[in-house]
Amino acid sequence: MTVSVKVLIAYDGSESSQRAVKYASKVLAQGRDAEAIVVTAWESTIHQAARLSAMSGVAGAGAAETALTRESDIVHDEARKTNQEGVDLAAASGFAARGELVEVSTTVWAALIAASDTDDVDVIVSGSRGISGIKALWHSSVSEHVLRGCQRPVMIVPSGCADL
Repeated sequence: MTVSVKVLIAYDGSESSQRAVKYASKVLAQGRDAEAIVVTAWESTIHQAARLSAMSGVAGAGAAETALTRESDIVHDEARKTNQEGVDLAAASGFAARGELVEVSTTVWAALIAASDTDDVDVIVSGSRGISGIKALWHSSVSEHVLRGCQRPVMIVPSGCADL
């Protein structure tokens, strides 16, 4: 009897997310019916401009709104390509894999947690940039926020792990 597992893999194309896919396969997929939902979070160009405008105190962020759609947004296009790379890597690593793009409306970590709830996964897998010390005080870690804010098991693959 094989035990099935449904895994959400946070994938942004970085070396740490690629390493996370490989470790997830080794730890979670071997000898199991394993499904990977490769999730890439993206933020629309308009939302980025509005957020940066609001942070800078410049008025008129709404003036940037145009007829831009998800399909015509270059950020969406890049996210789709990145996600497909992750799906291909997960499939090559032994998962039955499918991709999912999640649009960020607040934070990346909140979008990942929401996706894990929607897809009712067994575990979330994320890489980590490996920032520590003083730098860690100034840069928030998506993987740390997912770990603290999620009600599911989380597997974080640190940047210091050897390549498989």
